[in-house]
Amino acid sequence: MQLPQLRDEVIELSRTIGKWMLEQQVAVEEVETKSLNNLVSYVDKESERRFVEGLSALLPDSGFIAEEGTGKPVDGGLNWIIDPLDGTTNYLHHLPCWCTSVALHGPDGLLLGVIYDPNRDECFSAIKGGGAFCNGEAIEVSKAERLSHSLLATGFPYDDFSRQEGYMKLFAELMRNSRGLRRLGSAALDLAYVARGTFEVFYEYGLNPWDVAAGILIVEEAGGKVTGFGEGVDPIFGEELIASNTKVHREMQEMAARYL
Repeated sequence: MQLPQLRDEVIELSRTIGKWMLEQQVAVEEVETKSLNNLVSYVDKESERRFVEGLSALLPDSGFIAEEGTGKPVDGGLNWIIDPLDGTTNYLHHLPCWCTSVALHGPDGLLLGVIYDPNRDECFSAIKGGGAFCNGEAIEVSKAERLSHSLLATGFPYDDFSRQEGYMKLFAELMRNSRGLRRLGSAALDLAYVARGTFEVFYEYGLNPWDVAAGILIVEEAGGKVTGFGEGVDPIFGEELIASNTKVHREMQEMAARYL
């Protein structure tokens, strides 16, 4: 398996599917409601089917961990972790902040990540040990050294409100001690923007592996750091994470520990 070649093939597949998604017009009656704030359309399902078909051709023995449940994981083997449409609510409301997210995970961790934003035609990518890129140009995290000099991104869980009180207290504390917070509605793009240096920090809980897997590798390969709110949490499967430029990571974790 040649990771650089595989990355390029995943980029091509992501661009093809992403541009198809951009052309679709979704009617309200075609939208399903998983829960109040968790929606799914035929575009989610069809794009996932296309990803599974295309990625299966690239690695025939690989498994899948996908948001809409297409395919099955392979224990102890290579698994694609797919979010075919990260930011579905934005997509359905014609807010141009959504993307595709594809990662390859093996027994020793993440190997490849590709995030494609069709609206801006920006493709973020990384392979293990190979650096991070946007449209082929190398990217790196910002050099800010304090939260007070940082722009932060976050998200709000749609079905787990167990930490809501502390989470909002943390939000208020960060409002007073940073250059501001943003909520884009796409965890994958939040992570891509940390990797590029737009944000110094992204934090959220209630996450799924397909929301974050590709972005975690891209942040790390851009020189950033990704952990849980505290130590000992796997940010891919642990449902929570802090991603940062590394320099402000300890400060962010210490602040989060006061409330969560």
